[in-house]
Amino acid sequence: MTQEEIDEKYMREALAEARYALDEGEIPIGAVIVCKGRIIARGHNQTETLSDPTAHAEMIAITAATEYIGGKYLADCTLYVTVEPCPMCAGALAWAQIPRIVYGADDPKRGSTLFSPSLYHPRTEITSGILGEECGRLMVEFFKEKR
Repeated sequence: MTQEEIDEKYMREALAEARYALDEGEIPIGAVIVCKGRIIARGHNQTETLSDPTAHAEMIAITAATEYIGGKYLADCTLYVTVEPCPMCAGALAWAQIPRIVYGADDPKRGSTLFSPSLYHPRTEITSGILGEECGRLMVEFFKEKR
């Protein structure tokens, strides 16, 4: 498999998590963390369910992954998330020292790439646009129904 095929495979898993969030009335963002070719953590937005503004998909996945690994660093992992991480999640990912982040849709209003210098760990590689249209469409449909 090519890297792009691998990225699409795991982004589809993140999209499945986003659909769980949608089914629960949450903003449809999903995430998975992959380590050595295996999904070790999953998460989807649960801010409404948990009444917790920090319960973003990435934060839930980070917590599950660090519990799985038994340590606070995710040095051998990749995060796949359907929407560009916000500044809070980017900071948490920097502290976790995750070396690669792959996201689908850009977030032009609240995304971490609006900030300079980067909020990510200096060695973090960012790949964007993987299944971006599909990821973005979930967000557009969600907010269209809310308004």
